[in-house]
Amino acid sequence: MPSTILTPEFFDGLQSSVIGVSKAETLPPACYTSEEFFEFEKEALFNREWLCTGRADWVKSPGDFFTVTHIGEPLIITRTRAGELKALSAVCQHRAMLVAEGRGNTKAFVCPYHHWTYALDGRLMAAPAMSETCDFSRDEIRLPEIKTEVWQGFVFVNFDAEAAPLAPRLTTVSEALANYDLMSAEGAVPDAPMSFPWNWKVMMENNNDGYHANKLHKGPLHDFIPSELATFPEMPEGSAGYLRFNGTLHKDAAFNILQKAILPVFPKLTDEERHRALFANIPPTLSLVVTADMVIYLILHAESANTHSMTIGWLVAPSAMSEPLFQERLDMNMQSAMEITKQDLHVDKLVQIGLKSRFAVRGRYSWQERAQSDLNQWLVSRYRACWDEMQEPQSRLKVHAE
Repeated sequence: MPSTILTPEFFDGLQSSVIGVSKAETLPPACYTSEEFFEFEKEALFNREWLCTGRADWVKSPGDFFTVTHIGEPLIITRTRAGELKALSAVCQHRAMLVAEGRGNTKAFVCPYHHWTYALDGRLMAAPAMSETCDFSRDEIRLPEIKTEVWQGFVFVNFDAEAAPLAPRLTTVSEALANYDLMSAEGAVPDAPMSFPWNWKVMMENNNDGYHANKLHKGPLHDFIPSELATFPEMPEGSAGYLRFNGTLHKDAAFNILQKAILPVFPKLTDEERHRALFANIPPTLSLVVTADMVIYLILHAESANTHSMTIGWLVAPSAMSEPLFQERLDMNMQSAMEITKQDLHVDKLVQIGLKSRFAVRGRYSWQERAQSDLNQWLVSRYRACWDEMQEPQSRLKVHAE
């Protein structure tokens, strides 16, 4: 057995996943199960790409904050006294204690261990009993700041300070979402993330897979959105996201027992938009399920090759939350959505088990799985770029030796 799966042959083999969907095959099972590959993936994707953390309206007022973790990095998203949105490391620069947990409103971040105190912008304000420490300067210490960007009301971070902006690479996705006006949409802060024993890509693939829907979800909660009515818009080269449109059998369809919108419809939608659902993905962390009266968003938090967690939230049209019986109507939608989700989660768990099997192969795609092909295009281009960068120092050393 080879000591590593990260070989030129392995990366060359990924090319068969990025040809046309009618000829392509799935990624190798090791991409979902190997901890070695996940460590590579952290560098190829998570250290370079924009990662969704939550919504900007979770931190409306100065002092508001929430915490989030991506690839094991604990972060704070906060609003400063000047109204700036900041993403900071939650790690105290003294002994690595976390200075914040959960969410709330605060005047400063106080490390509960030794009471080092940080301003909302990360500056160290107080460090008790450090006057006898040689060459210690409070002014030189602060919580590390992470690059941020807000897109459609979602807060993204990027560990690469030189990363290109996100929004210019999401123009096609933004145009598809324009009439939903997500910047103005309203929603409650969701519960804490739920943990799952499978790879983050298994979840990302399932979130936008129409091929399984009429089989796994067959019944009154889903039959109004046939898989054969799916279409897949062409995305421009270099796009940071991809889309699936799915026609519905009637106007203003929704995932509930009535099969129709029971909350106020987003007011700017065209007739065409009211006759379809929209699925948008901004890998590696955000999926949107969009109907005429509601958006369900799924934020993925990769943790290892075989585990991840996910935050589930919802958005509705402005003023919808003040409608009579809003909570009861919302509960109808969410109860149905969670019934569908339970079916998905059971399948995802078994897929991860199957991917670990000696009999797991690289399968073939239906045309209805075009979204998986789009994800592979996004993934493999980044895998190859990172792998090629990793080989450059070796190439230079070889030339020098010759």
